[in-house]
Amino acid sequence: MWPNGSAATIYSGDEPDQLRGPQHHRAWVDELAKFRYPQETWDMLEMGLRLGDSPQVVVTSTPRPIPIIKRLVADSQTVVTTGSTYENKENLSERFIQRVVERYEGTRLGQQELHGQILDDDPRALWNRALLETSRVTQTPDLYRIIVAIDPPATTGQAGIIVAGVGRIDDQDHVYVLDDVTTEEGAKPDVWASAAVGAYHKWGADTLVAEINNGGDMVERVIRTVPGGKVVNYQTVRATRGKYTRAEPVCALWEQGRAHMVGYYSDLEEQLCSYVPGESDSPDRLDAMVWGATLLMEGAAVSLFL
Repeated sequence: MWPNGSAATIYSGDEPDQLRGPQHHRAWVDELAKFRYPQETWDMLEMGLRLGDSPQVVVTSTPRPIPIIKRLVADSQTVVTTGSTYENKENLSERFIQRVVERYEGTRLGQQELHGQILDDDPRALWNRALLETSRVTQTPDLYRIIVAIDPPATTGQAGIIVAGVGRIDDQDHVYVLDDVTTEEGAKPDVWASAAVGAYHKWGADTLVAEINNGGDMVERVIRTVPGGKVVNYQTVRATRGKYTRAEPVCALWEQGRAHMVGYYSDLEEQLCSYVPGESDSPDRLDAMVWGATLLMEGAAVSLFL
């Protein structure tokens, strides 16, 4: 509330229906490209942007090439202002600038994150955004199995944690990505273990599966010590083939229309559409999703190799 009587209300990109009904003079949408339901949220917001002589909305976001961002940039009523990380240099830590420049300058991710460019898909990657978009859903059939899959960090990296389920449509199994609860880089083991166990109970999962090439027995020990961890059905997998080889048959499920994102998962989708072996860091979210989809489809018509 402001002294002049103006009021601001906060809404979530995870719950578009919150915006069904309220009306506004102005709106500020932050990080639209990371919303779980960006198009649905935008549609509901725009329906209520109808007060005053000149309703306006400002969007501040990393320019990821998702459909809603592309449409807004191309809209004749949109004024586009871009900026690079270097333009904000004086307000940022010198250590931060040094770190991100060393790590990302000269890369595709650097073009997007440092220079604010909207990139096309990398043709060398297995997935592309059109493939993900055509198979995207907002609802699932009854799921007869749900898995939480973890790709633990080797040392201090991120732990990829993906929730996925399997259901049947026309006598065929379909995989659904339900959630991404990947922890921040550098999170301690008890933090990512708690996130995984929390997702296991939230979704009523049947199995919590972890890849143990790096963590070994430590992974299970940590999971068993966090609240709720003692009762999870725990399973391990060990990589015997390269990441790209493991991912190919899972990508084939998308090409066959048998795998779906339930909503948007911007960070996961960024990895899927940009990962090229040997040119980027280990794709933790991608790995976790591949493990989950592989186990969900065991015994199905598609043969998936670990």
